Order: sequence, then structure tokens, then C-alpha cells
Amino acid sequence: MPHSSINLIRDIPDFPSPGIIFKDITPVLADAAAFQSVVSDMAAPYAGIGLTHVAGIEARGFILATPIADRLGLGFVPIRKPGKLPAATRSVSYKLEYGVDELQIHEDAVGPGDRVLIVDDVIATGGTAAATIELIEQLGATVVGLSVYVELAFLNGATRLNGTPLTALVVYA
Repeated sequence: MPHSSINLIRDIPDFPSPGIIFKDITPVLADAAAFQSVVSDMAAPYAGIGLTHVAGIEARGFILATPIADRLGLGFVPIRKPGKLPAATRSVSYKLEYGVDELQIHEDAVGPGDRVLIVDDVIATGGTAAATIELIEQLGATVVGLSVYVELAFLNGATRLNGTPLTALVVYA
């Protein structure tokens, strides 16, 4: 059964480039009841399983990850683009359809014994999520799962997660 908030997601044709249909979740975020429901439903499967941190992927992942971390009583770890984190960082480069991108994490953000939930708004091709998993594992922590609001399953992003469990509230097959 689709999540009750699905009717608020709007399609924006040709954004950010021609031929793309962008799934815009900003109407969901603007609706207090829908936003609270999404946060609660994304957090629920991970309550009481011994997590230590929630990592959010820049930028829209921050919007969901911080209230989920709060709801679970955990700290928040930002995964950022280069040059945004002030302390020593670890970096991973990854391929996009149109080039290469890079993500960073503070070297002291997580470590051995930590159990991390990664949160993002959408998983599409899975490159960003796979890079985030690699960053966290390089620091010795365990990635327990990836929780997203929307999965564009037709792009097969879950196949790039190396077995990391994925939960999504809305799936476009």
C-alpha cells in the first residue's frame, strides 16, 4: 500500500535537464501532518535496534535525517560535498551519468563499534548511497540500513548497495 503522502509528491518535467521527470517532495515537507508521518514512518523500523548515529546525505537528506535522528534519540552525521566540513575529512569519489562527484565525512564522525543508519530523500541510480556506505565503512563503522522516502526502483539503485538493507516509503516501479 503506498504511503499516504504520495499524493503530495509532484512531477516536474525536464528538471534538472530535458527528459528527466523530477519527483518534488517539497509539498510533502510543507504539509505538517505529512512531514511528521514521513519522519515517523522512516524512523519506526530502526527504533530499538542498537543504532548509534543517523547519517544524512547533502542536501535534501539532511531535511529527513535530522528529525529521524531526533526521533530515535541519536546523533546526526552530515555527509557533504567537498569543502563544506571544517575538520579533517575522508573523501570518496564516485561516477555519475555525466561525470564524477565526491562526498566527505569528518574522520572522527563514526568509528569501530558504531552502527549507522543512512537517510536520504530519494535513491535513483544508487551512486551517492554507495559512496556514503563506503565512507562510513572506511571509518570502521557498520551501516545497518539505508532509509529513503522515495525509491525510483526502475533505475535499479538498490543493486549498488552491496547488500545494505533498503527501506523506502514510496516506490516507483
